[in-house]
Amino acid sequence: MSAQSAPSATWTEKSVPDLADRVAVITGANTGIGFETARVLAARGATVVLACRSQDKARAAKERIAAVGGGSGDSAGSAVGAVETVPLDLASLASVERAADAVRERHPRIDLLINNAGVMDTPYSLTADGFERQFGTNHLGHFAFTGRLLPWLLDVPGSRVVTVSSIAHHRGSIDLADLLYENGYTRDAAYCRSKLANLLFSFELQRRLEAAGAPTIALAAHPGVARTELPRYESPLMRVIYALFELFVAQSAAMGALPTLRAATDPHATGGEYYGPDGRKEQKGYPVVVSANATACDVDVARRLWAESEKVTGVAYPV
Repeated sequence: MSAQSAPSATWTEKSVPDLADRVAVITGANTGIGFETARVLAARGATVVLACRSQDKARAAKERIAAVGGGSGDSAGSAVGAVETVPLDLASLASVERAADAVRERHPRIDLLINNAGVMDTPYSLTADGFERQFGTNHLGHFAFTGRLLPWLLDVPGSRVVTVSSIAHHRGSIDLADLLYENGYTRDAAYCRSKLANLLFSFELQRRLEAAGAPTIALAAHPGVARTELPRYESPLMRVIYALFELFVAQSAAMGALPTLRAATDPHATGGEYYGPDGRKEQKGYPVVVSANATACDVDVARRLWAESEKVTGVAYPV
Protein backbone atom coordinates (compact mmCIF):
# COMPACT_ATOMS: atom_id res chain seq x y z
CA MET A 1 0.00 0.00 0.00
CA SER A 2 2.91 2.31 0.74
CA ALA A 3 5.96 2.90 -1.40
CA GLN A 4 9.30 1.73 -0.07
CA SER A 5 10.98 4.25 2.19
CA ALA A 6 14.66 5.02 2.33
CA PRO A 7 16.00 3.53 5.55
CA SER A 8 17.51 6.04 7.91
CA ALA A 9 19.07 4.48 10.97
CA THR A 10 19.04 0.69 11.11
CA TRP A 11 16.02 -0.46 13.14
CA THR A 12 16.73 -3.36 15.54
CA GLU A 13 15.37 -4.92 18.73
CA LYS A 14 17.05 -2.11 20.64
CA SER A 15 14.77 0.35 18.85
CA VAL A 16 11.66 -1.05 20.56
CA PRO A 17 10.54 1.48 23.20
CA ASP A 18 9.52 0.74 26.77
CA LEU A 19 6.15 -1.04 26.81
CA ALA A 20 5.35 -1.15 30.52
CA ASP A 21 1.58 -1.29 31.18
CA ARG A 22 0.86 -2.36 27.59
CA VAL A 23 -1.03 -5.56 26.78
CA ALA A 24 -0.11 -7.44 23.61
CA VAL A 25 -1.97 -10.46 22.20
CA ILE A 26 0.00 -12.55 19.68
CA THR A 27 -1.38 -15.51 17.75
CA GLY A 28 0.95 -18.42 17.08
CA ALA A 29 3.49 -17.10 19.57
CA ASN A 30 4.97 -20.41 20.64
CA THR A 31 7.51 -20.64 17.80
CA GLY A 32 9.27 -18.78 15.00
CA ILE A 33 8.36 -15.17 14.25
CA GLY A 34 5.61 -15.14 16.88
CA PHE A 35 7.91 -16.37 19.64
CA GLU A 36 10.62 -13.82 18.80
CA THR A 37 8.00 -11.05 18.74
CA ALA A 38 6.66 -12.13 22.13
CA ARG A 39 10.17 -12.38 23.58
CA VAL A 40 11.06 -8.82 22.64
CA LEU A 41 7.73 -7.30 23.73
CA ALA A 42 8.00 -9.02 27.11
CA ALA A 43 11.58 -7.82 27.45
CA ARG A 44 10.31 -4.26 27.05
CA GLY A 45 7.79 -4.71 29.85
CA ALA A 46 4.58 -5.58 27.99
CA THR A 47 2.11 -8.12 29.31
CA VAL A 48 2.08 -10.67 26.49
CA VAL A 49 -0.72 -13.15 25.80
CA LEU A 50 0.42 -16.15 23.76
CA ALA A 51 -2.66 -17.28 21.82
CA CYS A 52 -1.72 -20.74 20.56
CA ARG A 53 -3.33 -23.98 19.43
CA SER A 54 -1.04 -26.18 21.52
CA GLN A 55 -1.07 -25.20 25.17
CA ASP A 56 1.89 -27.48 25.89
CA LYS A 57 3.96 -25.56 23.34
CA ALA A 58 2.61 -22.25 24.62
CA ARG A 59 3.64 -23.07 28.19
CA ALA A 60 7.08 -24.14 26.96
CA ALA A 61 7.42 -20.82 25.10
CA LYS A 62 6.38 -18.95 28.24
CA GLU A 63 9.11 -20.73 30.19
CA ARG A 64 11.70 -19.96 27.50
CA ILE A 65 10.82 -16.27 27.57
CA ALA A 66 11.15 -16.22 31.35
CA ALA A 67 14.47 -18.07 31.15
CA VAL A 68 16.10 -15.73 28.61
CA GLY A 69 14.59 -12.57 30.08
CA GLY A 70 14.13 -11.10 26.63
CA GLY A 71 17.38 -12.32 25.13
CA SER A 72 19.67 -10.33 22.86
CA GLY A 73 18.01 -6.93 23.03
CA ASP A 74 19.12 -4.21 25.41
CA SER A 75 16.33 -4.24 27.99
CA ALA A 76 18.08 -2.15 30.60
CA GLY A 77 15.59 -0.19 32.64
CA SER A 78 12.63 -2.44 31.77
CA ALA A 79 11.26 -5.25 33.88
CA VAL A 80 10.25 -8.31 31.86
CA GLY A 81 6.49 -8.27 31.47
CA ALA A 82 4.07 -10.99 32.47
CA VAL A 83 3.49 -13.76 29.94
CA GLU A 84 0.13 -15.56 29.73
CA THR A 85 -1.30 -18.27 27.51
CA VAL A 86 -4.74 -18.80 26.03
CA PRO A 87 -5.93 -21.69 23.82
CA LEU A 88 -6.67 -20.60 20.25
CA ASP A 89 -7.28 -22.76 17.20
CA LEU A 90 -7.84 -20.40 14.28
CA ALA A 91 -9.29 -23.28 12.27
CA SER A 92 -12.33 -23.31 14.58
CA LEU A 93 -14.65 -20.33 14.96
CA ALA A 94 -15.86 -21.76 18.27
CA SER A 95 -12.27 -21.77 19.55
CA VAL A 96 -11.79 -18.21 18.27
CA GLU A 97 -14.83 -17.08 20.22
CA ARG A 98 -13.69 -18.84 23.42
CA ALA A 99 -10.18 -17.38 23.12
CA ALA A 100 -11.49 -13.85 22.59
CA ASP A 101 -13.81 -14.24 25.59
CA ALA A 102 -10.88 -15.43 27.74
CA VAL A 103 -8.71 -12.47 26.73
CA ARG A 104 -11.53 -9.98 27.35
CA GLU A 105 -12.23 -11.46 30.79
CA ARG A 106 -8.61 -11.04 31.84
CA HIS A 107 -7.89 -7.62 30.38
CA PRO A 108 -10.05 -4.49 30.28
CA ARG A 109 -7.96 -3.13 27.40
CA ILE A 110 -5.65 -4.34 24.64
CA ASP A 111 -2.86 -2.21 23.18
CA LEU A 112 -1.50 -4.56 20.52
CA LEU A 113 -3.08 -7.40 18.57
CA ILE A 114 -0.60 -9.21 16.35
CA ASN A 115 -2.13 -11.65 13.87
CA ASN A 116 0.93 -13.82 13.33
CA ALA A 117 -0.14 -17.48 13.25
CA GLY A 118 -0.37 -19.32 9.97
CA VAL A 119 -0.11 -22.57 8.06
CA MET A 120 1.60 -23.02 4.70
CA ASP A 121 1.21 -25.44 1.80
CA THR A 122 -1.08 -27.88 3.58
CA PRO A 123 -2.73 -30.75 1.70
CA TYR A 124 -6.34 -29.95 0.85
CA SER A 125 -8.48 -30.18 3.97
CA LEU A 126 -11.25 -28.26 5.68
CA THR A 127 -11.45 -26.39 8.95
CA ALA A 128 -14.00 -27.26 11.62
CA ASP A 129 -16.39 -24.85 9.91
CA GLY A 130 -15.91 -26.18 6.37
CA PHE A 131 -13.42 -23.61 5.03
CA GLU A 132 -10.31 -24.51 3.02
CA ARG A 133 -7.67 -24.83 5.74
CA GLN A 134 -5.11 -22.21 4.67
CA PHE A 135 -7.67 -19.50 3.86
CA GLY A 136 -9.76 -20.44 6.89
CA THR A 137 -6.82 -20.35 9.29
CA ASN A 138 -4.68 -17.54 7.92
CA HIS A 139 -7.45 -15.11 6.96
CA LEU A 140 -10.90 -16.04 8.27
CA GLY A 141 -9.69 -17.12 11.72
CA HIS A 142 -7.81 -13.87 12.18
CA PHE A 143 -10.69 -11.85 10.74
CA ALA A 144 -13.02 -13.34 13.37
CA PHE A 145 -10.51 -13.03 16.21
CA THR A 146 -9.78 -9.38 15.41
CA GLY A 147 -13.46 -8.54 15.13
CA ARG A 148 -14.20 -10.02 18.54
CA LEU A 149 -11.28 -8.22 20.23
CA LEU A 150 -11.48 -4.88 18.41
CA PRO A 151 -13.87 -3.24 20.94
CA TRP A 152 -11.12 -3.73 23.55
CA LEU A 153 -8.70 -1.69 21.39
CA LEU A 154 -10.93 1.06 20.02
CA ASP A 155 -10.77 3.38 23.04
CA VAL A 156 -7.05 2.80 23.70
CA PRO A 157 -4.77 5.61 22.47
CA GLY A 158 -1.94 4.24 20.35
CA SER A 159 -3.48 0.78 19.96
CA ARG A 160 -2.57 -1.23 16.88
CA VAL A 161 -3.57 -4.31 14.90
CA VAL A 162 -0.64 -5.83 13.01
CA THR A 163 -1.27 -8.63 10.52
CA VAL A 164 1.60 -10.73 9.22
CA SER A 165 1.50 -11.38 5.47
CA SER A 166 4.21 -12.68 3.12
CA ILE A 167 6.14 -11.79 -0.02
CA ALA A 168 4.14 -14.72 -1.44
CA HIS A 169 1.13 -12.40 -1.67
CA HIS A 170 2.63 -11.12 -4.94
CA ARG A 171 1.77 -14.51 -6.49
CA GLY A 172 -1.72 -14.54 -5.02
CA SER A 173 -5.11 -13.97 -6.62
CA ILE A 174 -8.58 -13.64 -5.16
CA ASP A 175 -11.50 -15.46 -6.77
CA LEU A 176 -14.52 -14.14 -4.91
CA ALA A 177 -16.68 -16.80 -6.54
CA ASP A 178 -14.49 -19.60 -5.17
CA LEU A 179 -12.87 -18.25 -2.01
CA LEU A 180 -12.78 -21.69 -0.44
CA TYR A 181 -10.84 -23.24 -3.32
CA GLU A 182 -13.38 -25.90 -4.18
CA ASN A 183 -11.95 -26.00 -7.71
CA GLY A 184 -8.36 -26.43 -8.86
CA TYR A 185 -6.70 -26.50 -5.43
CA THR A 186 -2.93 -26.30 -5.24
CA ARG A 187 -1.04 -25.86 -1.98
CA ASP A 188 1.06 -22.89 -3.03
CA ALA A 189 -1.75 -21.00 -4.75
CA ALA A 190 -3.97 -21.38 -1.68
CA TYR A 191 -1.21 -20.10 0.61
CA CYS A 192 -0.55 -17.10 -1.64
CA ARG A 193 -4.28 -16.33 -1.71
CA SER A 194 -4.46 -16.38 2.09
CA LYS A 195 -1.50 -14.02 2.40
CA LEU A 196 -3.03 -11.64 -0.15
CA ALA A 197 -6.23 -11.76 1.89
CA ASN A 198 -4.23 -10.75 4.99
CA LEU A 199 -3.17 -7.54 3.25
CA LEU A 200 -6.61 -6.78 1.81
CA PHE A 201 -7.98 -7.19 5.34
CA SER A 202 -5.33 -5.00 6.99
CA PHE A 203 -5.68 -2.13 4.52
CA GLU A 204 -9.48 -2.22 4.62
CA LEU A 205 -9.44 -2.31 8.42
CA GLN A 206 -7.28 0.82 8.41
CA ARG A 207 -9.69 2.59 6.07
CA ARG A 208 -12.61 1.75 8.36
CA LEU A 209 -10.76 2.76 11.54
CA GLU A 210 -9.76 6.06 9.95
CA ALA A 211 -13.31 6.75 8.75
CA ALA A 212 -14.59 6.08 12.27
CA GLY A 213 -12.04 8.45 13.81
CA ALA A 214 -10.73 5.66 16.02
CA PRO A 215 -7.32 5.96 17.74
CA THR A 216 -6.52 2.38 16.70
CA ILE A 217 -4.45 1.84 13.54
CA ALA A 218 -3.92 -1.23 11.36
CA LEU A 219 -0.58 -2.16 9.83
CA ALA A 220 0.93 -5.19 8.11
CA ALA A 221 4.34 -6.83 7.96
CA HIS A 222 6.18 -9.72 6.37
CA PRO A 223 9.33 -11.50 7.58
CA GLY A 224 11.04 -12.04 4.24
CA VAL A 225 12.57 -15.50 4.11
CA ALA A 226 13.12 -16.68 7.67
CA ARG A 227 13.97 -19.97 9.28
CA THR A 228 10.72 -21.12 10.93
CA GLU A 229 8.54 -24.23 11.18
CA LEU A 230 6.18 -23.15 8.37
CA PRO A 231 7.38 -25.83 5.88
CA ARG A 232 6.36 -28.63 8.27
CA TYR A 233 3.52 -29.73 5.97
CA GLU A 234 5.80 -30.21 2.97
CA SER A 235 6.87 -33.59 1.62
CA PRO A 236 10.25 -34.94 2.87
CA LEU A 237 11.87 -33.94 -0.43
CA MET A 238 10.49 -30.43 -0.28
CA ARG A 239 11.60 -30.06 3.33
CA VAL A 240 15.15 -30.88 2.23
CA ILE A 241 14.91 -28.30 -0.55
CA TYR A 242 13.57 -25.71 1.89
CA ALA A 243 16.36 -26.52 4.34
CA LEU A 244 19.01 -25.96 1.66
CA PHE A 245 17.30 -22.75 0.54
CA GLU A 246 17.13 -21.48 4.12
CA LEU A 247 20.77 -22.37 4.70
CA PHE A 248 21.95 -20.05 1.93
CA VAL A 249 19.17 -17.43 1.68
CA ALA A 250 17.09 -17.21 4.85
CA GLN A 251 17.64 -15.06 7.90
CA SER A 252 16.97 -15.97 11.50
CA ALA A 253 13.50 -15.89 13.02
CA ALA A 254 14.72 -13.04 15.25
CA MET A 255 15.56 -10.96 12.18
CA GLY A 256 12.31 -12.03 10.51
CA ALA A 257 10.38 -10.70 13.49
CA LEU A 258 11.77 -7.16 13.13
CA PRO A 259 9.19 -5.95 10.55
CA THR A 260 6.38 -7.09 12.85
CA LEU A 261 8.03 -5.43 15.84
CA ARG A 262 8.52 -2.18 13.96
CA ALA A 263 4.91 -2.12 12.77
CA ALA A 264 3.79 -2.82 16.34
CA THR A 265 5.99 -0.39 18.25
CA ASP A 266 7.70 2.26 16.12
CA PRO A 267 6.19 5.57 17.33
CA HIS A 268 6.62 6.99 13.81
CA ALA A 269 4.68 4.20 12.08
CA THR A 270 1.32 5.18 10.63
CA GLY A 271 -1.84 3.28 9.78
CA GLY A 272 -1.85 1.42 6.48
CA GLU A 273 1.90 0.90 6.33
CA TYR A 274 3.42 -2.42 5.34
CA TYR A 275 6.86 -3.39 6.68
CA GLY A 276 9.37 -5.90 5.34
CA PRO A 277 13.14 -6.45 5.05
CA ASP A 278 15.21 -3.91 3.11
CA GLY A 279 17.44 -6.45 1.31
CA ARG A 280 17.33 -7.88 -2.19
CA LYS A 281 13.80 -8.95 -3.14
CA GLU A 282 12.81 -8.25 0.49
CA GLN A 283 14.19 -11.66 1.45
CA LYS A 284 16.27 -10.48 4.37
CA GLY A 285 17.49 -7.35 6.10
CA TYR A 286 16.26 -4.66 8.43
CA PRO A 287 12.64 -3.45 8.45
CA VAL A 288 11.43 -0.62 6.22
CA VAL A 289 8.13 0.33 4.61
CA VAL A 290 7.63 -1.81 1.48
CA SER A 291 5.04 -2.01 -1.28
CA ALA A 292 2.12 -4.37 -1.68
CA ASN A 293 0.87 -5.45 -5.09
CA ALA A 294 -1.99 -3.77 -6.93
CA THR A 295 -4.61 -6.34 -5.94
CA ALA A 296 -3.83 -5.89 -2.23
CA CYS A 297 -4.57 -2.19 -2.67
CA ASP A 298 -7.80 -2.67 -4.63
CA VAL A 299 -10.51 -1.04 -2.50
CA ASP A 300 -13.41 -2.75 -4.28
CA VAL A 301 -11.90 -6.22 -3.90
CA ALA A 302 -11.14 -5.50 -0.23
CA ARG A 303 -14.71 -4.42 0.50
CA ARG A 304 -16.18 -7.45 -1.22
CA LEU A 305 -13.80 -9.77 0.62
CA TRP A 306 -14.72 -8.06 3.88
CA ALA A 307 -18.44 -8.50 3.28
CA GLU A 308 -17.98 -12.17 2.45
CA SER A 309 -15.74 -12.67 5.51
CA GLU A 310 -18.38 -11.16 7.80
CA LYS A 311 -21.01 -13.35 6.19
CA VAL A 312 -19.22 -16.69 6.54
CA THR A 313 -17.73 -16.06 10.01
CA GLY A 314 -20.81 -14.37 11.49
CA VAL A 315 -18.58 -11.68 13.01
CA ALA A 316 -19.66 -8.09 12.37
CA TYR A 317 -17.19 -5.32 13.10
CA PRO A 318 -17.99 -2.26 15.23
CA VAL A 319 -16.42 0.02 12.58
